[in-house]
Amino acid sequence: MPNDRLRDSAGKRVPADQGKEWLTLGQAAAFLGAAQSTVRKWADGGQLPAFYTPGGHRRFRRGDLEAFLAVPRGGPAARAGVLVVDDDANLREFIRVNLEREGYSVREATSAEEGLRALEEQPPDLILLDVMMPRVDGWEMLRAVQERHGVEAIPVIMYSGKVDQADEAAKRGARAFIGKPFDPGQLLEATKQLLRS
Repeated sequence: MPNDRLRDSAGKRVPADQGKEWLTLGQAAAFLGAAQSTVRKWADGGQLPAFYTPGGHRRFRRGDLEAFLAVPRGGPAARAGVLVVDDDANLREFIRVNLEREGYSVREATSAEEGLRALEEQPPDLILLDVMMPRVDGWEMLRAVQERHGVEAIPVIMYSGKVDQADEAAKRGARAFIGKPFDPGQLLEATKQLLRS
């Protein structure tokens, strides 16, 4: 793709010598560890420089993405890593989108087994964990996390449709419990409080 066909958000041509490595929206999202919809929002809101092809596709310079990662956003919670473990794809997406809007880096796991693998690849700053999952439930994953990393090492927020499990969660070492269906504001506030502490 010739660089001289790119235009910035004001419609000006981008000189051919600017940015030797261009990334697509999907590549930029993977580089930043965010959803494509979040990267689009950052680009369209002017927080992240983007350039547009004649067909209207966004392109990103690697240097701009590196600079974006280096700038703290959203206070102390910016770029903190959150791992969401839930077998419900719609709920995972709902949580991810809301947390990414607040500046968090979010990874998803569809099961406790997948969550434990993700945990070993890169320990998060916080885990959001559904209690009710097939095969290995949230309680078993919580125990495995504590055995591998220590009880207080990674804070865990448990959530479940059974709202009477708050005492059980506290007894087992979870830092918070939220009954479903929950208010996203309540989840965000619990997440921010734990990461601040």
